[in-house]
Amino acid sequence: MCGRYAASRGPEDLAGIFEIDKWEPEETLEPDYNVAPTKEVYAVLDRPLKDAGDPAPVRQLRKLKWGLVPSWSKTPEGAARMINARAETVHEKPSYRRAFATRRCILPADGYYEWVTGKQERDLEVEGRRKRPRKQPYFVTPADGSVFAMAGLYEFWRDRTLPDDHPLAWWATCSVITTEAETAPLAAAPEDGPRSLAEIHPRMPLMLTPDRWDAWLDPARTDPDDLMPLLAPPPGGLMRAYPVTTAVSNVRNNGPELLEELEGPVEGTLF
Repeated sequence: MCGRYAASRGPEDLAGIFEIDKWEPEETLEPDYNVAPTKEVYAVLDRPLKDAGDPAPVRQLRKLKWGLVPSWSKTPEGAARMINARAETVHEKPSYRRAFATRRCILPADGYYEWVTGKQERDLEVEGRRKRPRKQPYFVTPADGSVFAMAGLYEFWRDRTLPDDHPLAWWATCSVITTEAETAPLAAAPEDGPRSLAEIHPRMPLMLTPDRWDAWLDPARTDPDDLMPLLAPPPGGLMRAYPVTTAVSNVRNNGPELLEELEGPVEGTLF
């Protein structure tokens, strides 16, 4: 799954990476090292400009809220639960299939966090001696330092309780697509840590390699059979994972220190 990630790159950097044609300075976000559900995040998408009179899609950097609200929802209350869409079923689930067909985006990140229950803690849990095991957070990121381009979907939802000219009348929301975690060895695995992403968690965000960006963002591609191959996992061995401070577990903590690599897991959370 993906329940927390880091996104520190600014719009100028992202514009160069993704060849952005349009972004609004007033939508600039501060670097966020602890992105949690319902926060505003950057998304790359291809879409005609509003009121431009030209139907041609334009590569844009937009600000969306993480937690998808389907256009047909009566209320946005379920957004916090719809942060992830499974790659295996995204084409058929009512909440995601329309967005999968026509509203796909890329959510740029530095990487994502995942929490691992240490072996000693798991053993205690199995024995029934501890009900709430301590967990060690790991940060998963491209080994070469490149952007972690997560496959995403976006939707627009109209709040019918507000007038058309109200600034909150429309919600723009998104969801991260996840896939089965890689079982291949990590590019750089700590000696006393997990050797693969699957040892950290059975799911992972679907990372799109640059050769898939244009096809994924193309709104003219609407046939699910044509799109499904784009959901194939990336080649193995592109990622590394390392332990980070448990401070990241509190969403109120936010800063580059959350990404600092620890020499090993915190005592009591050994893998």
